[in-house]
Amino acid sequence: MHCTAALLRLKTAAPRAPLLFPVSLYCSPSCPSTRSNSTFTTPSLPANPTINFSTMAPAGVQLTLPIPQGAEHILSDDALAFLAVLHRCFNKKRLELLDNRKKVQAELDKGKPLGFLPETKAIREAPSWQCAPAAPGLQDRRVEITGPTDRKMVINALNSGAKTFMADFEDSNSPTWSNMVLGQLNLYDAVRNQIDFETNGKQYKLKENHAVLLVRPRGWHLEETRMIVDGQAMSGSLFDFGLYFYHNALETVKRGFGPYFYLPKMEHHLEARLWNDVFNLATAYCKTPTGIIRGTVLIETLPAAYQMEEILFELKEHSSGLNCGRWDYIFSFIKRQRALKSAVFPDRTDVTMTVPFMNAYVQLLIQTCHKRKVAAMGGMSAQIPIKNDPTANEAVNNKVRADKLREVTAGHDGTWVAHPALVPIAMEVFDKHMKGPNQYYNRREDVNVAAKMISDPKVPGAITDQGVRENIAAALSYCAAWISGNGCVPINNLMEDAATAEIARVQLWQWNHYGKSTDSGKKINVQNLKPIFEEEAAKVAKLPGISAKHVQIAKDYMLSQVAANYPSEFLTSDLQCHLDGGAVPRKAGLLPRVREAHQTWSSSALVSERWRAGADWLMDRADVLDPSNGGEAAAAHCPTHCQMNHRAGFQPSSTLHHSPHHGSTSLLSKPTRRTLRLSLDPLSMV
Repeated sequence: MHCTAALLRLKTAAPRAPLLFPVSLYCSPSCPSTRSNSTFTTPSLPANPTINFSTMAPAGVQLTLPIPQGAEHILSDDALAFLAVLHRCFNKKRLELLDNRKKVQAELDKGKPLGFLPETKAIREAPSWQCAPAAPGLQDRRVEITGPTDRKMVINALNSGAKTFMADFEDSNSPTWSNMVLGQLNLYDAVRNQIDFETNGKQYKLKENHAVLLVRPRGWHLEETRMIVDGQAMSGSLFDFGLYFYHNALETVKRGFGPYFYLPKMEHHLEARLWNDVFNLATAYCKTPTGIIRGTVLIETLPAAYQMEEILFELKEHSSGLNCGRWDYIFSFIKRQRALKSAVFPDRTDVTMTVPFMNAYVQLLIQTCHKRKVAAMGGMSAQIPIKNDPTANEAVNNKVRADKLREVTAGHDGTWVAHPALVPIAMEVFDKHMKGPNQYYNRREDVNVAAKMISDPKVPGAITDQGVRENIAAALSYCAAWISGNGCVPINNLMEDAATAEIARVQLWQWNHYGKSTDSGKKINVQNLKPIFEEEAAKVAKLPGISAKHVQIAKDYMLSQVAANYPSEFLTSDLQCHLDGGAVPRKAGLLPRVREAHQTWSSSALVSERWRAGADWLMDRADVLDPSNGGEAAAAHCPTHCQMNHRAGFQPSSTLHHSPHHGSTSLLSKPTRRTLRLSLDPLSMV
């Protein structure tokens, strides 16, 4: 049965009139009730609905940590109300789409291969549709620089001579509360050219003609657990996007560009449709001109490589192209094909852009983008200058030149660098080989990429002792630094981000899981890896800014991942509970799930009286037990309230399992935790 357009009510806590408007549904793009394969029209929101902003703090919204000093206007009541609207409109669909990823993985584990979607064949084959024209400041993107959002980095990147700067709230950022909020403050000031500051006698001042600003929010999988809406953690994506857009959308237009974004980690075109609906709602809510938003999608997951055209189609009114997120793509390739012994890779250094599966993905991306008249952006050169060694530094520069030459001659319209010193090197290569602002004219009609070419795991090379050690060192160094609040870490003359640690993590798991040996004959197993972990951990602990405690956390985590049946989805999700001194809950929004389960099951004849009694007990104490109300407060109240109802068959307990570093259900007694678990799975007690 095909879907039809629905009306979605904006639920705001402040006393404003409800607003009704259509939001596109999440059926197939070929669904005739929402769009036509001949005209490809997309439902859109009205441009300027009547919305009265409120100065009242929104009910149902809670910040679990104080607002950093000087950033109070960033998290104003009106801004929080907008974030709450985004959460209430889109979080349910976000969670459904994340659940769909698990279903796809289950099919892959059973041996079902990935491929191009038959239901969207008409979209791929239609020659007529194109994406929106390049927005102001995005016609020429030949060199882009990326980095986190600290004040000094923002100024240096905008002044670097690059065409654009991607300010990163994702992989090169450790999402501590201060990093996220002060990062928004820095971008707010940068947009208004009021970011100048002085430190240690050195002035940092923004140039008049600087790079165009783009912003990368966190991926759909990450949560902003310091902001709770209706008992649920806010989506990190919506938090980052929402604050930047709310404060800066109109200001960027006044200054000659617009609210431009990089969209990471998507695995399905319906995730792109969700972004498109977010853009439409934000435009309507904030009364901005239509068509000013642009989003460049990072193709950095294996499933997304099969849906590039569909992703562009979903975002076509807002699309500014695709980018080869090469390092995360390798990570996703290994993770999604974890059940294939044939997909075991050699050393990370052997998995280059010229191996067959990487080359196929690059060629298809360029062809797809130019077919639809948008930018095909190349990947990151993570090298950094080597001081006091001219010979080694020139070798680094030559690597960058070769990488950029490969990209521009393949047809890319621009590239990424991680350090300002590399901007003129990359610019020289693109200036020489790309005379116009882009290469949209190069349609790459010679390219014919079959589905099996994208997932071909054949990579020449070997697993070496050095490769094993480098993976361990990189994973430990990055994870320990990330927990300490630094998400952009120089390692072996490379500026590494989370993708580096992710590749190291899944490769170590892969080699252990499939019983591989190094080329010297050493068996790769946990027993043999432990001494190397100890040696490298001792080295990392001596690095500035990293505590022994954080190194221990990183080491324990990595060893557990190596020994796991399967690696977890993202280390950033796993380790977030250790940020801000352990103040971040491991899992937010548990009790709202209890409430939902209670409402669903309490009237059902399938569940027992015993379950109902336990769930009723929880409902009576929801405010006390909810970990989003604060660990210490919950711990203080639990001893007097955790007297379990005898009708539920539990023994009274006043013993707390309190860990401020882990939060969530570790605050509660064993019987309480059992009741929470049973409330979410009531049929286990039938």
